[in-house]
Amino acid sequence: MRIDILTLFPQMFEGPFSHGVFQRAREVGLIALQLHNIRDYTHDKHHVVDDAPYGGGAGMLIKPEPVFEAAETVNKEITAADAAAVPEIILLSPSGRPLTAEIAQELSEKKNIIFICGHYEGIDERVSKYLATDEISVGDYVLSGGEIAAMVAVNAIARFIPGVLGSEESPQEESHTDGLLEYPHYTRPSTFRGHKIPEVLLSGNHAEIKKWRRQQSLLRTAERRPDLLAKLSLSKEDKILLREAGYNED
Repeated sequence: MRIDILTLFPQMFEGPFSHGVFQRAREVGLIALQLHNIRDYTHDKHHVVDDAPYGGGAGMLIKPEPVFEAAETVNKEITAADAAAVPEIILLSPSGRPLTAEIAQELSEKKNIIFICGHYEGIDERVSKYLATDEISVGDYVLSGGEIAAMVAVNAIARFIPGVLGSEESPQEESHTDGLLEYPHYTRPSTFRGHKIPEVLLSGNHAEIKKWRRQQSLLRTAERRPDLLAKLSLSKEDKILLREAGYNED
């Protein structure tokens, strides 16, 4: 996968994308990352990228010209190598559809993605309406810029690309992948400051361990995120597991 990020602050990405699984994914060629400074696509002496909003109001907006030119330049570079490789152009914005595990997995199957990072008070609406093919939000809150949102989105997407994680099962067992929160994990020592791990994990009975993990996942979701549980069609077995765990649906 090739990922291009249009930003006013490319230096912000040096740390997050230079460590851990993402760095390894880049080293082995699973992900190619390109950073583009939006200011490089201005044509005035001072490389101005913002202006006051029409109609008045607080703050400044990123102008459409440099964003369009940056995206179109990258798009031409991508399609010159492969005419069929039309990239997704995603604007990161609090107004976008919420990023979920399902969306991250869907995007992980794309060959090329261009992310646009807004800043200041926002970005000219014509970028959203006539340039971006999608608009995504990483949460119901406002950040100072789209750079942090891009880091979150790229990391979430990368984890679903085959080979990025050590185990192919890892992304399938994590929180939100199947609509539930992940079950609790324990490691050595089995007793720490008087706190013992659940006996079932020491039993060696893989069927019982699998059942316990499913039950804990259901229970944790019911207690912490009942909104998620309400969206699921629980099986008869899942309902039994919840009742056995002492969860009262009422």
